[in-house]
Amino acid sequence: MAAPRLKQWLWFVGLWAGSVTALGIVAGALRAVLR
Repeated sequence: MAAPRLKQWLWFVGLWAGSVTALGIVAGALRAVLR
């Protein structure tokens, strides 16, 4: 019963962390290019 919910939460957290990391990389690249 708890396994699917845990899996869903792990997927959601992983997706969120990936999005934040990608945004950070893009922001860093834009900063390097604009300077």
